[in-house]
Amino acid sequence: MTIKIKKGFTLVELLIVIALLGTIALIVISAINPIEQSNRARDTHYKADGSQIISAIDRYFASHSEFPWVTFGTPTTNEAAFGFASAGSQAVGICGADCSTDGLLLTGLELKTEFRNRDFIKATVDEKKLMAGKKLGASESVYTCFIPAAKSTRDKAIADDKVYTISLSDGSRTATSACDAAGADWTTNKCYVCIPE
Repeated sequence: MTIKIKKGFTLVELLIVIALLGTIALIVISAINPIEQSNRARDTHYKADGSQIISAIDRYFASHSEFPWVTFGTPTTNEAAFGFASAGSQAVGICGADCSTDGLLLTGLELKTEFRNRDFIKATVDEKKLMAGKKLGASESVYTCFIPAAKSTRDKAIADDKVYTISLSDGSRTATSACDAAGADWTTNKCYVCIPE
């Protein structure tokens, strides 16, 4: 008498293994949270670009003894406030008249021409814009500000009391607690994170 032994997996065993692998994959994906990672990368990109814009404006000031918006003609003195404007504004100096040509910071070689193609340059909604401005006074700093997309960036800004509203008219920024509550709408409340902090 010989006994035949069948080797292999039964259908039930395969279904159990597939279900376990699916559960493990779901746990890993939820732990990684790809949307939050993407938002964090976007915020890091905005911080880096904002810092480069500030440095370019400072270099332009050092070589021309005036800010790009003064050369452009709005306002007309370095001491005057420059109300926050989108980085795509001609006065900031990245774009020319219609953003199909280079602005003062690009023609003066303060920034690379690739800056004109950044997402925030042609953005039409506040949450995708990078804003630049300067408060009244010769010794005031130039700031770049953006509405963060990542929850981690927002939580850190709240914890550090570095959440601001910005003025489009006088270039000032004011600390706010409008976005401190869980689930607060940062776009509606116009809550920004600024560089330098």
